[in-house]
Formats: sequence, structure tokens, C-alpha cells
Amino acid sequence: MAEEDLELLITVVVGADDEQQARAACAGLLRQVEGRVLQVGDCSDEEPGCWSVTISAMSGEQVTHGVAGALARSVRAFVRLLGDDFPMPRVACEPPTAWTVLDDPDVLEPLIPGGERLLVESWAGGDPDRRPSEEVEPAPAETETPSPTGVRLLLRVDVAAERQAGAEWQARAVASRVANSSSITHVVPRGHLLSVHIDLGSSVDSPTTALHTAVESMGLSDWSDLELIGDSAVIRWSATPGPVTGIVGLEMSAVATSTAMWKEPK
Repeated sequence: MAEEDLELLITVVVGADDEQQARAACAGLLRQVEGRVLQVGDCSDEEPGCWSVTISAMSGEQVTHGVAGALARSVRAFVRLLGDDFPMPRVACEPPTAWTVLDDPDVLEPLIPGGERLLVESWAGGDPDRRPSEEVEPAPAETETPSPTGVRLLLRVDVAAERQAGAEWQARAVASRVANSSSITHVVPRGHLLSVHIDLGSSVDSPTTALHTAVESMGLSDWSDLELIGDSAVIRWSATPGPVTGIVGLEMSAVATSTAMWKEPK
């Protein structure tokens, strides 16, 4: 796909008994957006009877001048395509992606029976998880931390959300850009935010290399400088300006497997 093309990734959370029922619930949406199913996942361990269906579709928008404007327009155009009953939500944008969440089951029901939430993402150049891997610039030798036993990648997603289920769902969508399999370890309230802590799994790389690779997969810009703390490495990202609802910040850590343990923040 050319860099100026925009691809839509739609993740549907639907109440269903099995994969077949989850796919059937999304059949009308598939026809309406002329998309195809990329992945179906069982998330009933976190929400009983919950399945997620990820759909890919092409956007009619293309990047001509401003990337951010085109990304936001493509998300809004998708929402309008769903019908007049769908209110226009707030669209968050951080090139090369823009996204929004539709979480009113009553509005979703006529189009997606059993639909609970809908995450709409627009990507410039396509979803980075399915692009050819780019060469990652190796970190300077003096900053590399040897890690003969590997590291564990840990992610904290700070979400402005009223419900824990909504915060967890948005955090899982972020985690899926880095790891095919991840698990939420706990959720901690932090003022008006919910911090969702996720175990992304292990890596045989050093902490710095593991984080650089993960950041490339995220596709976001304006990350903080990588910070080395003992045999671990930490990097952070924050949305500017901070959204009223949605993802406010990220913190990713690569911790030596011998010390990788979640601790309740004070």
C-alpha cells in the first residue's frame, strides 16, 4: 500500500457464545464497509461472553497535505457511513494514526447484534503490525544493558474513562500493536484516570533494544528519552493536549526476567 493511502482498522467487542456467532454479528458491518476479518479473539476471561472481531477496510480519504487532518476525516467519514443514528464522537489523533470509540450498545445493536463497543482506527501507510519490518537503529554500545536471560515487557496505559471495562478494552487495543498475546495484570485508579497494567510477554533482547522495537511497533511519535534504571529500561508517551476521554499516557518498561514483578503503585 502506498504511504498516502489510509487503512481503517475496526475492532468490535461483541457479546457472543462462540467465534461463529461473533462473526455473524459483524456480517452487516462487513458488508457496509466492504471490509474483511483479520482476527477474532476470545476475551471472555476478562468479560464473560465477550469476543473481539478486528476488521480491515480501505478509507476513501488520502493524504494530500496534512496527515493529521486526513486521518481525522477518515474516522469521521467511517462513523457517518454507519448511519444517521450514530452521533459524531471525539476523534483523537497522533499521526500516523487517529482513533475514536463508540460505546453505546443501544446505538450499535441494530447494526451489530450484541455489539458493546467499537474502536475505529485510521492508519497512514497501513497498520504497522502488518507492514514490512524496518531496520531498528541499534542503541549505542555504552547504553546497552546485557541481558543473557532476556527481559519482560510491561505496559501501563493511563485512560480517562468512566468504566473499567472501557479502559481495559482501549488498553488491549494498544497492547495488540506490540504483542500478539498479552494479559492485564491489574487496574489502578489514579485520580480521574484508570491505569491499566499489561504484561506483554518476554523478549530475548536487551532492555534498550526491546523497548526500541516496541516503540517502532506502536507507530507513535514524541516519546520521552529512554531511561535506564539498574537492569531495566523505561520510556513514556503522553497525549498533548490531554483528551477528555481516551488514552492519556503510556509507560513501557523492559525488566530483567529475574526481577520482572508487578507492584502496586503507591
